[in-house]
Amino acid sequence: RSRIVVQTDGKLQTGRDVAIAALLGAEEFGFSTAPLVALGCIMMRKCHLNTCPVGVATQDPDLRKLFNGEADHVVNFYRHLAQDLREHMAMLGFRTINEMVGRVDKLAPKRDVKHWKARQLDMSKLLYNMADTHKGIGTFCCERQEHGLEKALDWKLMEAAKPALEEAKQVRGEFTIRNVNRTVGTILSSNISRKYGEDGLLEDTIRFKFKGSAGQSFGAFGARGLTMELEGEANDYFGKGLSGAKLILYPPRKSKFVPRDNVIIGNVGFYGATAGEAFILGMAGERFCVRNSGAKVVVESIGDHGCEYMTGGIVVVLGEIGRNFGAGMSGGVGYIWDPQQKAAARINKEMVDLEDVSQAEEAIALKALIERHLDYTGSTTAKDILADWKANLGKFIKVMPRDYKRAMADLALENAAGQSAPSMGVGAPGASGAVAEDLAAPVVAPKAKV
Repeated sequence: RSRIVVQTDGKLQTGRDVAIAALLGAEEFGFSTAPLVALGCIMMRKCHLNTCPVGVATQDPDLRKLFNGEADHVVNFYRHLAQDLREHMAMLGFRTINEMVGRVDKLAPKRDVKHWKARQLDMSKLLYNMADTHKGIGTFCCERQEHGLEKALDWKLMEAAKPALEEAKQVRGEFTIRNVNRTVGTILSSNISRKYGEDGLLEDTIRFKFKGSAGQSFGAFGARGLTMELEGEANDYFGKGLSGAKLILYPPRKSKFVPRDNVIIGNVGFYGATAGEAFILGMAGERFCVRNSGAKVVVESIGDHGCEYMTGGIVVVLGEIGRNFGAGMSGGVGYIWDPQQKAAARINKEMVDLEDVSQAEEAIALKALIERHLDYTGSTTAKDILADWKANLGKFIKVMPRDYKRAMADLALENAAGQSAPSMGVGAPGASGAVAEDLAAPVVAPKAKV
């Protein structure tokens, strides 16, 4: 306990709430609802619909004009909160937060509880005082924790990538990886960004192959110009925050199992990805591509809650999906190969429509992505789909967010009128061939600045 910081949140609104949380063992406190109310939120609970009537949680320019909040309102809230906490601390005899962390002896259950369920609750475990039995052990974070960063695999990657980092020269390398190796590629990507900025390096400037079982967050925040190929499997948060890199994953070549029926990466793959592409020969866990805003990903099959809150990018699933696919999905496009016609019942249709892949340009672009998946992973599913492309194209379900489709149609009209506007994606009615071609194009960064 003395080496970690415990943070809590959940309906904290007053100094008394903070005091109780600290006495129970917390030393950091998260707030969301109360500061939002201070800014003008009226709790309509429709943040995900882009229709916030007071302009807090919306991108609609007309609604944003209604926002009357000011930073001083939040500052005021926290000043009053701090004063309230000081008064409770004074009554309890504490001068600092650290003194009161974990002092459960200052808490007592209510005696006059009448509810038949609450009356029977045993609070003894919750109010157990560690200081009574663990003498000399800190009840708050008072020791520095050694994270072992000096042992990170990335330092070997940095050494191997030195010609690329210093002179933008191509480098290649192979490494063995274990599940204790976490966030592999993140330190390297940080240094790519420091040297070359958001543009990064040219595609495949750095190409590393790994064999084994990767720990959490393999390729997290991967930068442009970095390609990471993994023969094996990976844990949760694979490709988290992907920022332009290319990730390739397939099971050991000697394996005999059917990839799409076996999990090869854990949960929450590509959470918050913004750019780049990935090709995964196997099944992904739950919450795949949640909050993806720009990455192009091909996978064999996925678990529940796929593409939740997705705002951009492309996701191609060449097999089954779990329940609640596309919940809160406001942007990007999903393509699901559904020869057995099971997928429609598993898609959350609150914000999306299900369509066919009807545009020729879009079909060409989709085919190109599947071809890349075959080239990189050797997928037999991709090979079978491409072998009879004309018949299999009709078995794809296109998952299209309504608002996204409407916005793209507006962009197409603006472009037709000669106005320039940034491309948002593919597949909207009237979208130009150039936009559709963008789906097929590999992610290639501009020429690196040396």
